[in-house]
Amino acid sequence: MDELEFMRGRVYGADHDDPGPRPGRVYAQLVGGPLDGLLLDITDRSEHELRDGVALRTEIGRYGPGGRAVYTPRAARGSRFDWRGDVP
Repeated sequence: MDELEFMRGRVYGADHDDPGPRPGRVYAQLVGGPLDGLLLDITDRSEHELRDGVALRTEIGRYGPGGRAVYTPRAARGSRFDWRGDVP
């Protein structure tokens, strides 16, 4: 199994021992960038985040540890968030 296959279906920030989606939660798929294919739990995200996007910590982006990958929703209340770039 390659790294991309391993990452798909995993939830961003989830425990490594239980990385899959949970019942009763709402998820968006991250598209592009370093977190491509991961699911983002948007159940408790604010309207602002669901409209304007999120900056998610990642060690595998352009800025390494401490950097963030910025993702914005493709559409209002969309199920896909597109990568817009990395920030320190």
